[in-house]
Amino acid sequence: MPVGDTVVDAILSLVRNGRPVSSELSEVITHVAWGPGPRASQSLMLACRAKALLEGRYAPSVEDVIALAGPVLQHRMALNFAARAEGMTINTVIKRLIGKIQ
Repeated sequence: MPVGDTVVDAILSLVRNGRPVSSELSEVITHVAWGPGPRASQSLMLACRAKALLEGRYAPSVEDVIALAGPVLQHRMALNFAARAEGMTINTVIKRLIGKIQ
């Protein structure tokens, strides 16, 4: 199934910005202990393709990336102690990451 450049760019942006060492977001830099790796990109791509196929479409969209970012990235990231002490959740960080690609 073909995947457009905008979808690939959205996935790579999410994953790169989810890593504290390469992120542009201050929340990630200060609150994420470890971010998603290369397999997160692969999993998100596969999930987007499956969603598009199940919905009868021939290619995934950025909306698929947005819809699946939470379920895919939740267990591929961890917050540091300071973030947990402040009551921050991984879903809050993922929503901020999604806001960066919208």
